[in-house]
Amino acid sequence: MNRIAVIFGTRPEAIKLAPVVRSLIQRATLETEVWVTGQHRQMLDQIMNDFEISPDVDLDVMAPNQTLADLSARCLMGLSHHLSLRKPQLVMVQGDTTTAFIAALTAYYHQIPVAHVEAGLRTSDLLAPWPEEGNRCMIARLANLNFAPTNWSRDNLLREGVAPQTIHVTGNTAVDALFLAMKKLGPVPVEDKRKVLITGHRRESWGEGFASICEAIVLLARKYPEVEFVYPVHLNPVVRKPVFETLQGVQNIKLMEPLNYFEFVSLMRSSHLILTDSGGIQEEAPSLGIPVLVMRDETERPEGIEAGTSVLTGTATARIVSVVSNLLDRPSAYRQLAQCANPYGDGQAANRIAEVCCRFLNGMS
Repeated sequence: MNRIAVIFGTRPEAIKLAPVVRSLIQRATLETEVWVTGQHRQMLDQIMNDFEISPDVDLDVMAPNQTLADLSARCLMGLSHHLSLRKPQLVMVQGDTTTAFIAALTAYYHQIPVAHVEAGLRTSDLLAPWPEEGNRCMIARLANLNFAPTNWSRDNLLREGVAPQTIHVTGNTAVDALFLAMKKLGPVPVEDKRKVLITGHRRESWGEGFASICEAIVLLARKYPEVEFVYPVHLNPVVRKPVFETLQGVQNIKLMEPLNYFEFVSLMRSSHLILTDSGGIQEEAPSLGIPVLVMRDETERPEGIEAGTSVLTGTATARIVSVVSNLLDRPSAYRQLAQCANPYGDGQAANRIAEVCCRFLNGMS
């Protein structure tokens, strides 16, 4: 029986790989193992509990204030040890994290094929997002299977010289995970006031970017006292410090600890609009009919911008206030974004990925 090691370390990876793990486990010809690095310990554990996933390998590499080099070294040594012991026939990674890149690199060192879920996303700027853009580009050079979520992602890979036979357009597994959550949650409750949901954590926004974002949220909260601004704050201390220093105590701003995935989906679908720098939310929210304002200067997910489901605001205070105000004040502008179709998938990406993996491994046997 062929063994596949699905390796992840952060909350977003776990969300997007959970449907794939479920689909792989259903294949009788595969032995599916889940390996986690623990890059985001508490937030990762929440997601695994939500989706009832138990790791077969747990490196538990998270340490306070560790550098990317320290994290990379610990992941590489730990994964190399387990690859030597357990000898999977395929390693699967997702997205653009340090865990994903180092797992792909370590598998390459062991001459084990690599499958990359959510391949081909690009901004063409190695510093935005940093280090994620570099991680994605390097994984593409190592992967034997590239699961591109959209045709745009596929075309990026082709332009870079990735072999066409390795590329499979599947849709994004974030939509699969969202549909699983929606089934569990049931009907959407009726809200008595408009709610703006906020998330933020990207490294390229640390410092001045986060200060500008927080200033914009305060100005909006004062301008729209009847609107509730809800912010589940990322656990990273670099994010939490400016958020709590600037936003805590404003009457209609609600700061909360990170939610489990199902709680977050429940909050997301009851929101009027979303301010975020998250990639996954850009993919999920269109299926809920909720406009997304992306607080970044670049996005590797331009399909949402082109389809009209999201708007790129950057981190400048005046721009964020202007775009949010336009949607809160003008119902016609809001409806134009809310009524667009989701360009990221139909909820069947995980099944497509599992089927391709089976064919690939059967061809190796």
